[in-house]
Amino acid sequence: MAPQADENDTGRHPAGSRAEDGTPATPDTDGDRAAPQGDRAGSAVDPQVAAAIAAAEAAGPANGESVRVDSWIWAVRLIKTRSLGAAACKGGHVRVNGQNVKPSHSLRVGDEVRLRHEGRERIVIVKRLIRKRVGAPVAVQCYVDNSPPPPPREAVAPIGIRDRGTGRPTKRDRRELERLRGIMGGGTGRPGGH
Repeated sequence: MAPQADENDTGRHPAGSRAEDGTPATPDTDGDRAAPQGDRAGSAVDPQVAAAIAAAEAAGPANGESVRVDSWIWAVRLIKTRSLGAAACKGGHVRVNGQNVKPSHSLRVGDEVRLRHEGRERIVIVKRLIRKRVGAPVAVQCYVDNSPPPPPREAVAPIGIRDRGTGRPTKRDRRELERLRGIMGGGTGRPGGH
């Protein structure tokens, strides 16, 4: 007579049984242990992103410690370098909860950070404090973005783009550019009004 396998040995629940937490188990079709229905909805996160988030949290501040605002905006990829973050704070381009802040200002979870950078205003709510720079998929997990949408590319195209390989502008090209800038800027385009 062959020994019967216990339900714990096979990792399967008989039909109509319940999992350890008391929820009804779903039938198992692929040989893995069935998960309760509530756990399947939250498993949509990519495993690599989940691992990166865990690494970022491990590198984050310990309980009671804080993160500088210039360091945080760099870590979540709102600014390219930390020194640019510090310069933005010193120039009054970073506001936390409506107040201009210094680069050393301590952030807390739930703070609203407003950043003016490259002609665009970013409004984010801090969800997670991190110190080290992380990849873009992980960075978006650290804040809630309430920023207005960026302007269309046609609206921000600079005036006077020259084709690649055309060389330096001639005097005639320069005069036409100045005339165009004068029309766009409302002035004559030349000092002295000539």
